[in-house]
Amino acid sequence: MHDLKPLRLLTLALLVAAPSICHAQSRLDEPPINYTETKGDNRVTAMIDKVDSGELELVYEDGYGYLRSILRELEVPISSQALVFSKTSLQTGRISPTNPRAIYFGDEVYVGWVRGSSLLELSVADPNLGAVYYTIQMAPRRPYMRRENFRCLGCHEKTVDHGKIPVHTVQSVMARPSGKINLLLETYVTDHTSPLEERWGGWYVTGHHGSMKHMGNAFLEGEALVSFGESSAETLSRQFDLSRWPVAGSDIVALMVLEHQVEMHNRLTDANYAVRRARYTSTDSPGQRAQLESVIDESAKLVVDHLLFVDEARLESEIKGSERFQQDFVAKGPMTGDGKSLRQFDLKKRLFRFPCSYTIYSPAFAALDEQLKAKVYERLWRVLNGQDDSDAYRHLSSDDRASILAILRQTIDELPTS
Repeated sequence: MHDLKPLRLLTLALLVAAPSICHAQSRLDEPPINYTETKGDNRVTAMIDKVDSGELELVYEDGYGYLRSILRELEVPISSQALVFSKTSLQTGRISPTNPRAIYFGDEVYVGWVRGSSLLELSVADPNLGAVYYTIQMAPRRPYMRRENFRCLGCHEKTVDHGKIPVHTVQSVMARPSGKINLLLETYVTDHTSPLEERWGGWYVTGHHGSMKHMGNAFLEGEALVSFGESSAETLSRQFDLSRWPVAGSDIVALMVLEHQVEMHNRLTDANYAVRRARYTSTDSPGQRAQLESVIDESAKLVVDHLLFVDEARLESEIKGSERFQQDFVAKGPMTGDGKSLRQFDLKKRLFRFPCSYTIYSPAFAALDEQLKAKVYERLWRVLNGQDDSDAYRHLSSDDRASILAILRQTIDELPTS
């Protein structure tokens, strides 16, 4: 996240407009959310339970602590490494251009690691709660794991029309050679709609991007960002000793996937919270029922638009990144009988070959309010079968729609057939 700070994993604060309702809950601890009182049920809590019960023993390594062992358990590919040098997260004092923070991510989990620190930060897209944050003190004899709330929500709580929601965020900032951020200058919260020239300020970037420019690999000189070189591991090795990190790079494709996924998780949280809150405050009167239907419809559109990459920034040059990350990512599937997958990359004109988000297979998507999920599927069906040809979806060719629909029909049982 900008730095994805798990606890502040990422660096930012992202937010999309949410549907309005009459009774907005001002706090996460109010019903029906009851955020801090509700136990998480996710990949991280499952790992913690296994460690506490003795079923899982994490392996401690000098220099890395439990990092590699935790990534394996959470199925987070080490090839997803992205490096952020701006001073953000709970560990601001340890982060610098010579000691960047490493971010790793899987489909549900984000992990932040700072070399030399005993603190590991994690966050997860909890199917019920949305973004939830954890820390692990990496003592050699036994890790100490705890859920974090208020220390992280200070940066990762967002106010939308229906109240507060917890979020992950990816942000592009103006950073000095020390890693400190000039907060008087413009910052950007980024996702797949952001032009490349607004992305990755405060981050290291490796990979090829042709004639396109970005804000990574650059420090402030006065009030202007000045690049220190090409987006390559060789360039980064002149800034710090890359051999001391698990991967020698900060992959551009991984960064692009990260941005998309973070915003998708936020939209799923936003939509689900909106419907849960509207349902909680709704009565059985015709007016209230109509208002609930309106919230469900607007929330479904919020989800579908990001699923289908509405307003995705067009690539003007081909992107070339880590083959290892791309192989790890695509291998997760699912795939059709003829080998097609929503995870396959394009990287010439857009991020994915088939512009429908793989997060449609995620636990967060599966846990959507049932009526909301049905409306999402209905909207998807109308777009993909050509009934909805509105301007928002004109980026989808007839071949795109047919291919996406064919993939979904083979990989999702709940997709409507008419």
